[in-house]
Amino acid sequence: MNIDFNKNNDGLVPAIIQDATTKNVLMLGYMNEEAFKKTQETKLVTFFSRTKNRLWTKGEESGNVLNLVDIKLDCDNDTLLIQVNPNGPTCHKGSDTCWSEKNNSHYGFFSTLEKVITERITNKDTKKSYVASLFAKGINKVAQKVGEEAVETVIEAMDNNDELFLYESADLLFHYLMLLQAKGFTLKDIEAELIKRQQK
Repeated sequence: MNIDFNKNNDGLVPAIIQDATTKNVLMLGYMNEEAFKKTQETKLVTFFSRTKNRLWTKGEESGNVLNLVDIKLDCDNDTLLIQVNPNGPTCHKGSDTCWSEKNNSHYGFFSTLEKVITERITNKDTKKSYVASLFAKGINKVAQKVGEEAVETVIEAMDNNDELFLYESADLLFHYLMLLQAKGFTLKDIEAELIKRQQK
């Protein structure tokens, strides 16, 4: 890895810290060549602190270290993308990220859909909301609906109409997200279960 530490007069390059699992950006720090070498040797992310004017291993006092997973160098050889497994909050103010955000997994539109389902359940407008009206009938009805959509998806899978198969698959996923929330879970819980199985 040919990092251009001489590009800037101070010998520092920016290091973008990203959670290896959630892909969220946690913080931005700076490394000189010595900090980079120490990070590689210890597998704990170490920066050059411009405030302290010395090497600084993240979490050396708090214990909230950043465990190194991978390092990537950008196309200009002067910026690092460092993927980590954080041990606790990253920001010194106690938040998960230095932008005061939760370090939660994001699943694209599925996360948006989860939020919409939660809002509809909370609002309980059974006259205007299909989600609210189905939830009002109880978990058995929600589970029954998932079963019906699963059967319809299987039927379409054995046919040659891809459009109908995708339509029924979308219905199945939508109702499954509803069932998860009816049981008090989210996609994050399913992700955690799958990760646990992978580690066995």
